[in-house]
Amino acid sequence: MNLKRLVFLVCLLSIILATLTSSAQSQWRGPNRDGIYPETNLLKQWPAEGPKMLWSFQELGTGQGSVAVSKEKVFVTGIPDTLTSEGFLFAFDTKGKLLWKKSYGKDWTGIFPGARSTPTVVDNLVYIESGNGSVHCLKADNGEELWNVDFFKDFQADSVQFGFSESILIDGDKLYCTPGGKENNMIALNRFTGKMIWSSPAFREKATYCSPILINHNGHRLLVNLTSTSIIGLNADNGEMQWRVHQFQDNKIHANTPVYFDGKLLISSASRKDSSGLVMLQLSPDGKQAEIVWRNKEFINLMGGFILKDGFVYGGAYLQPKWFCIDTQTGLTKYIAKELGGGPVIYADGLFYCYAEKDGEMALASGNSEQFNIITKFKIPLGTAQHWAHPVIADGNLYIRHNEALMVYDIKN
Repeated sequence: MNLKRLVFLVCLLSIILATLTSSAQSQWRGPNRDGIYPETNLLKQWPAEGPKMLWSFQELGTGQGSVAVSKEKVFVTGIPDTLTSEGFLFAFDTKGKLLWKKSYGKDWTGIFPGARSTPTVVDNLVYIESGNGSVHCLKADNGEELWNVDFFKDFQADSVQFGFSESILIDGDKLYCTPGGKENNMIALNRFTGKMIWSSPAFREKATYCSPILINHNGHRLLVNLTSTSIIGLNADNGEMQWRVHQFQDNKIHANTPVYFDGKLLISSASRKDSSGLVMLQLSPDGKQAEIVWRNKEFINLMGGFILKDGFVYGGAYLQPKWFCIDTQTGLTKYIAKELGGGPVIYADGLFYCYAEKDGEMALASGNSEQFNIITKFKIPLGTAQHWAHPVIADGNLYIRHNEALMVYDIKN
């Protein structure tokens, strides 16, 4: 083998290994899917009218998905024309210039129409899931599609009432997603080719609206997800179901991503009936069992997410002016603040960013186990319909999506 060929092969191998070991550069609710963003040097107070808006775009079309920001690009999905039902992936630079938009086919125009999935970006690839149940892998540079799969044609999925809303989970060369149904309930695909690595029947239920997490529990790699009436834990390497805990919500809407800490899991649903509300599970040392520690049925959070900080859970009630603080040791509510409507919440640099889904107010807040304090709040000026998309913080900018409108604010100190 000549020297040039050897050098080429070594470089190629290095690129492949680097790709396989890379982690998602941008994904749903931050690097750990827990709503906490590792940003620093952010404003501790905003002007009364809100921080400075750097740019906006009002032609996304209908959608509730958040943005993904990676390598000086901003990605977001939308359906500009609900008559055609065609979904597009938009790519902007961080100054607001539209670089390209690419159709990925039909998206959800049923009940509460709109593109749902938040893109997941790894290196130069973007992964999206449509509300109609298809997964697409596209090049970040130009939107060229490399592969796609269809939950119904390829995996015999069962339909869901409000459209598939999962944001793709990537780990190494694996892509995890949830078609639902009796045979291919959760699957792992090769993220470069779309070919199946494993398929799991799990509990043979329909999918719901949750985005799964992958955890390393005492050296055991587990996928934690929700299906229509279940919290499930799967072996991430082969899909074998390790445990299942019953979790009920009236419309079978489990839209909040689980949060893992210290061998425990927190899961929130939005019904007081049966086994719902906020529940904490304790995993066995080998991760093959999960037991309920406590339930808090006061906390009625449908899809706004919550923040776990210093042993306390902070989050808003669905469509109500209530912000909860809950002690993870006891499961008891410490207090309920009523200065702001409930909705999505994220956290960065010591402060909470709260987006009131009913009133469309964006608030900067401080909070601890004793009190919750609104520092500044302002009305979101653009967009129509529901305030459901979760805000995103990247490189000192706050990204707020309100249906067809994307607004970007400078929150650097």
